[in-house]
Amino acid sequence: MDWFGGASFRWVLSAMMPDYGAAEGRSIANSSERGGEAFGIVLQSRAGLYVPMNPAVQVASPPTKPLMIFDGDCTFCTLWIRRWQQATGDAVEYVPSQDPRVAQQFPELPAALCAAAVCLVEPDGKVYSGAAAVFRALAGQRAGRWLMGWYERWPGFARVAEAGYGLVARHRPFFSLLTRIAWGRHLERPTHRLVRSGFLGMLGVIYLIAFVSLWVQVLGLIGSHGIIPAKLTMAAANQQADAGRLGWDRYHLLPTLCWWNSGDRFLETQCAAGAGLAVLLIAGVAPAPCLFGLWLLYLSLTTVGREFLGFQWDNLLLETGFLAIFFAPLRMWRTAAAPPPSRLMLWALRWLLFRLMFASGCVKLLSGDPTWHNLTALYFHYETQPLPTWIGWYAHQLPHWFQQTSTATMFFIELGLPFLIFAPRCLRQWACAGLVCLQIMIALTGNYCFFNLLAVALCLLLLDDAALGRFFPLRWPRGRARSQPPPASTASCERPAEASPESTGAPSQRVLAAVGSAPAPAEAPASTGGGRHWRWPGLVTIPVAGVALLVPLMQFSGMFHLGVPWPEPAVALYRWLGPFRSFNSYGLFAVMTTSRREIVVEGSQDGVAWQAYEFKYKPGQLNQRPRFVEPHQPRLDWQMWFAALSEVRQEPWFLNFCVRLLQGSPEVLALLEKNPFPSGPPRYIRAVAYQYHFTDWQARRRTGEWWRREPAGEYMPQVSLRAAQPGP
Repeated sequence: MDWFGGASFRWVLSAMMPDYGAAEGRSIANSSERGGEAFGIVLQSRAGLYVPMNPAVQVASPPTKPLMIFDGDCTFCTLWIRRWQQATGDAVEYVPSQDPRVAQQFPELPAALCAAAVCLVEPDGKVYSGAAAVFRALAGQRAGRWLMGWYERWPGFARVAEAGYGLVARHRPFFSLLTRIAWGRHLERPTHRLVRSGFLGMLGVIYLIAFVSLWVQVLGLIGSHGIIPAKLTMAAANQQADAGRLGWDRYHLLPTLCWWNSGDRFLETQCAAGAGLAVLLIAGVAPAPCLFGLWLLYLSLTTVGREFLGFQWDNLLLETGFLAIFFAPLRMWRTAAAPPPSRLMLWALRWLLFRLMFASGCVKLLSGDPTWHNLTALYFHYETQPLPTWIGWYAHQLPHWFQQTSTATMFFIELGLPFLIFAPRCLRQWACAGLVCLQIMIALTGNYCFFNLLAVALCLLLLDDAALGRFFPLRWPRGRARSQPPPASTASCERPAEASPESTGAPSQRVLAAVGSAPAPAEAPASTGGGRHWRWPGLVTIPVAGVALLVPLMQFSGMFHLGVPWPEPAVALYRWLGPFRSFNSYGLFAVMTTSRREIVVEGSQDGVAWQAYEFKYKPGQLNQRPRFVEPHQPRLDWQMWFAALSEVRQEPWFLNFCVRLLQGSPEVLALLEKNPFPSGPPRYIRAVAYQYHFTDWQARRRTGEWWRREPAGEYMPQVSLRAAQPGP
């Protein structure tokens, strides 16, 4: 039984044009008198749908390859024809029904039919209409083959498809509006070469910032005379590995290059190598190998850096960098001639952005924190965040109604807009705009190092080349397009042997005006000018994308307490991947800090007169204006904020820090703004706590101070070098 026969014409027309049967019924029934077969007999089911019962109608002069006939006066039709034309390439030709050659070559087709639905004329002379025509035209694509198979095997699906087609055809203005809202004026399958180039360039800049920022601090943080020496960390790890007889597993559990060398020069060499590879990535040199090297080096440093490199954005950079390896082109230079990016890895990176934003909103509500539930969190956030900016001071002065509105807006952006990531292109671009605006507001009011820039880089992947080109009209994509040979005309409905000079005139111009020049197939490999290039094979990208999907789903199930019984191999894989920090859970500020306790470290020579050590960026002096330091991250200043949230016995690194001050370590003192003991280290060190608050308008006008504070007790009693000696 043929479910695409000529009788489907009658059903489509009756669905789209209720009065068509009365006006044109005889034309269909007597179509054989005009040289074609009868469109056939139909049976009407109980549901009132017509079921085709005969083979498709034949035309006397079929084309040499499938020919799609559409209403060239319908803007909605023309938009979708461009999309299909891009998908099918040269396999299917397209011509508007208004072309006079259609009536000349196919007199069997009524004009009203061609105006009511698209028609596909096959080389064997059979004609299909409506959804059947669309599915057959797209059968060369994977999704089209699936739809075609369902249409052939399942009569129910065929009826639903034709009903849907009829619904759309009857309400073209409405669906045209929806199309404009969802896709805009570009229904062609988007390309992402320019987007990939911009994303990899931004990622190279972020890696450069991360490595250089760490380079200037690494000796003070984890050098041999630093706060947490890498040598001691690796010696302890090696001792534990030997005791546990771990063998080669030690390199998996603690993945760092410092197993071979943990000296100061090697730490700086890793930072320098990372900065050099980042520069090569920015320049577009061997992007995939550079990304692998950057990921490996940053993983090595974050592993040995312990508390100082354990922030969520460090994990986010590792995960983004890892997925970007398989998103980058496999060639020496990142140029316009590079193969198109993997759509699978593009969606893996978009999935990462979704998880980052959506989880950040979820953890705030799931934590049970009342400040998030009653929308008062921003009453405190600007004042209590780790390193506020001076703009944060002004934001703190805004009225409470504005703060609550801002909190509600933040929840809308974090919980609502991420779902538009999976929507059509225009809605996805709106999500990009909203998410970028949120990152800009965060960056203006607080110092979060390279986090905001990295989130914006991920948002860039929500765009396509057409959208990005409007903001950054680079020359190379246009130049490449001009250098390509013009596509073959899709206007011909004649057999080549029957073509004549007259058939290449005005009618073809009308076709090109209706359809537009034939676009190149989406993401088709570009000419390499003789150079060689490779694409990541599916045997690599599919497993990576599968893990990038599976592991977060396991994390989400835990976040929402779903109790999913994951298979043991999946749990084992989850645990095995843990040390690499490349498939992570996210969620910033789950619980809002409502007060700001600051630690002031003081030294003394006699235990009576105390002088404070001044940090470079964290609040200290009351009249010091909060500064912009991003995208650099002063990691000691950040860690001091976390230390103030707990007790000193829970922060063993803090005692090591105090020991280095008693020893007068130059590397550690270089992390501070001012050393009050330039002639020699003090004999005693202590730490006291204060509650810090932003001043208000009146106090600042009167005193010029940005902060006010009250004593909050002792954080660490005074210690001397002899008492602190066991913790070098």
